[in-house]
Amino acid sequence: MTTVPEQLFLLGNLAILLTYVVVTAVVVVWAVRRRGRLQDEADAHRATLQAVAEHTDDAIIGSDLDGVLTAWNRGAEQIFGWTADEVVGRHARILTDEAGAAEQRDMMRRIREGEKGVPYETRRFRKDGTPVEASFSVALVRDRFGQPIGFSAVVRDITALKEAAERQRAVEERTHQAQRMESLGKLAGGVAHDFNNILAIIVNYTDFAAEEAAGNDALTADLRHVRTAADRAINLTRQLLTFTRGDTIQPRDVDLSAALAEVHAMLGRTIGEHINLIMVPSAAPVTVHVDPGQLQQVVLNLAINARDAMPDGGTLVLEANTADLDGGELDMQPALPAGAYARLLVSDTGEGMTADVAAHIFEPFYTTKPRGQGTGLGLSTVYGIVAEAGGSINVYSEPGVGTTFRIYLPLVTASGDGAATLPRHDAPPAGDGRTILVVEDEPALARVVTRILTDGGYHVLTATGGRQALTLFHQHRCDALLTDVIMPEMSGRRLAELVHASEPALPVLYMSGYSNGLLGTTHVLDGDIAFIEKPFTAHDLLHKIAEVLPDLTRRYG
Repeated sequence: MTTVPEQLFLLGNLAILLTYVVVTAVVVVWAVRRRGRLQDEADAHRATLQAVAEHTDDAIIGSDLDGVLTAWNRGAEQIFGWTADEVVGRHARILTDEAGAAEQRDMMRRIREGEKGVPYETRRFRKDGTPVEASFSVALVRDRFGQPIGFSAVVRDITALKEAAERQRAVEERTHQAQRMESLGKLAGGVAHDFNNILAIIVNYTDFAAEEAAGNDALTADLRHVRTAADRAINLTRQLLTFTRGDTIQPRDVDLSAALAEVHAMLGRTIGEHINLIMVPSAAPVTVHVDPGQLQQVVLNLAINARDAMPDGGTLVLEANTADLDGGELDMQPALPAGAYARLLVSDTGEGMTADVAAHIFEPFYTTKPRGQGTGLGLSTVYGIVAEAGGSINVYSEPGVGTTFRIYLPLVTASGDGAATLPRHDAPPAGDGRTILVVEDEPALARVVTRILTDGGYHVLTATGGRQALTLFHQHRCDALLTDVIMPEMSGRRLAELVHASEPALPVLYMSGYSNGLLGTTHVLDGDIAFIEKPFTAHDLLHKIAEVLPDLTRRYG
């Protein structure tokens, strides 16, 4: 039997024990509940991360250290076309080709060696084989002990961005090309006026000498060689002015198919019998507003290039039709707004070009032909003509297959004055003593013009500048004014304005080898302006003078 002190002692210990049990129970319950709350929070956090991963447009991909796929979100399904069930457990090489697989192995090696967060852009492939331009950000995944267990990648589809960047690059290249041509144009325009004056003198004195040498076969042959060389120089100058927008343009409505038919016979002689020439005209008229001579020059230049690309023979196809640029074709023609266009296709089965060559063919003086066989101005001339007409040109070529040039020009819905006619070759009427006031600041050329007009039956008054011309005009009765456009003291246009202030009906014929002073920035000749381009022949000048004189025009027409 225990004593009271012993009982009290036992009761005290029991109380302590019960307190410990209660406290422990409370702590256990609190710990269990806290752990449950933490687990719930962790589960909620994981659910949030899972939802974010599933609803992002980017692909989130996981793999083990060998590259076997372990995670694949909805963004990955949208980008690559594979479902998670189809790819999890398969190697990541299903997304790439052999070159991409090697790149992928190198990337995984670099990350395992310690490189952090490797971002890179590469090409991968969808389930259907179409390419995807992708931006990858890859990192190493570790377990809770710090040991690597795999890789995680965030992948973004940048195909649209790449395509936009490529279009921007193409626009910038066109801009740079236009700037290069503008710079060269300033240089070409600066010398064209004087150079064409010199050529006019050479051409006409050669013709004068040929007339005097009639019957002397040896001398006539020599003069013919001089004339041929001068003609080549004339063509070269005109090509320079064309692609640099310094040439004179006299546009009119032209049926593209009819224009092709007109040059058919000329092409047959030019390209030779070893080329099979096929013309594919449009069933309905395809009307464009262009300078007829320049359109002919475009076709000839492209045909000659095609001929040179087929030394052993081949097929050249010229086709005229229409195109509605509102989809894929519009992407290839960024310089043109959507709408209906006339289209000229020039295709050959020749040697073709590499992409690098094709990227430079419209640049002035760029040529792949042997020295002495090309000036490098043919295609740049074509480019300038097409751009001046408000159109655009591109080229598709494959080495060993052939080349196709596609030219798009604004389509005229209703024809105006019809297709162009060929120049007249009949003799011009005599001047019958009519007085022509000639204004030319180059004395040698003034003498040439005076001789041509005098031999043609005209009376000629000659001035070397605007002030002298005004004095002669007020002292004599004149039937027409023939004036240079660009002169030191007064332009031809200003001189004509002063003359018309006194005699509004006086016919005026402008002459120039570089017509910026007459045309301003448009380069398009107004319909009421009579103009003859230097260098000209006696035949051309006499015809043009006859056209501007009203009474001669009635007899001449």
